[in-house]
Amino acid sequence: EHFSPWKGEQQMYKLDIGWPKSPEHFTGQTFCVAVDSVHGLVYVGQRGDNVPKVLVFSKEGYFLHSWNDTVEMPHGIFVWNTETGSSVWITDVGTGKYGHTVKQYSPLGKLLQVLGTPGNAGSSLIPLQFDQPAEIFVEETGEVYVVDGDGGMNNRLLKLSDDYKEIWLTGTNGSGIGQFKIPHSVTVDAFGRVWVADRGNKRIQVFDKVTGEWLGSWSGCFSEDGPYSVRFTADYKYLIVAQLNINRLAILAAPPVGSIGDCVIVHSVQLADETKPHLVDVDMKSGAVYVAEIGAQQVQKYVPL
Repeated sequence: EHFSPWKGEQQMYKLDIGWPKSPEHFTGQTFCVAVDSVHGLVYVGQRGDNVPKVLVFSKEGYFLHSWNDTVEMPHGIFVWNTETGSSVWITDVGTGKYGHTVKQYSPLGKLLQVLGTPGNAGSSLIPLQFDQPAEIFVEETGEVYVVDGDGGMNNRLLKLSDDYKEIWLTGTNGSGIGQFKIPHSVTVDAFGRVWVADRGNKRIQVFDKVTGEWLGSWSGCFSEDGPYSVRFTADYKYLIVAQLNINRLAILAAPPVGSIGDCVIVHSVQLADETKPHLVDVDMKSGAVYVAEIGAQQVQKYVPL
C-alpha cells in the first residue's frame, strides 16, 4: 500500500499532507511552533533576513497573518490561555538590541512584557538575566518555567511566579545530577513534574514543580542523539521528543506517578533526511502534533489515528 515510517504494531499518527494550505509562507528557518488549542491557532517562529518572524495559521492550515516587531531570533514559542484571553511567549536568542529576552505578545503581535535585559547576555548570578534562553512553559496559574541556555553561559531551569519573581532556580553547567548542557525544552505534566530536554547531556531530567527537587533522569533512549524537544500528548500517556541530528520523533511512555525509572520508546517516526526537527508542540484538544523543522524549513502536522 504505502511505506509506513512507524515501527511497532500500529501507527499512532499520520502526516496531514494538506497542512498548511499555502506552505510558501515559510520563507525562513522554522525554529519553533506553538498551538493555541482554545482558539484553534498555530504560531510559527522563523528566522532569516527580511522575513516575518511570527506566522499565524488556523489549525486547518489557512495562513492568517504575520508579525515581526521586536523579535530578533525566535528560539522557543508558547501560547498561554487564561479565562480572559491568550498571549504568546517567545524566547529570543538574538545578540542584537532585542536578544537574550523572554517576551510576551498579544495574539496580534503587540509587545506586553519583557523579561531580561534586551541585548545583554546574562550570567547565572542574576535570575532574570538570560543568555540565549531556549524555551518557556507557562502554567494556567501564570507560573513560568524557563530553560536558559541554548549554548550561552547559563545552563539552568528557572521557575517564576505569576508576577515574575524567582520561586526557585536550579542547574549549573555540567553533567552531574541536576546540571545541564544546553537545556533546550521544558514542559510540565499533570502530576506536578517538570521535564527538561538536557540536549548536550543526551538525557531528559525531571524535577518537582513545587520545590525544584531533582526526581530522576532518562538517558537510555538517547545514545544516538540528545532530545531537542519535550511535549506530552493530550492524555499525558506519552512524551514526544524530537531528535534533530537523526531526523526522528520518539514517542516515549510517560511513567506513573512516583516513579521515573528509565525511558521506553513506544514508537518512533523517521523523518526524511536533513529535515532537522527542532521543537514540537501538541494540540491538547485534538492531539495533533506540530513539528518545526529547521532543515526542511517547514512545519508539519501529524494527526493521531
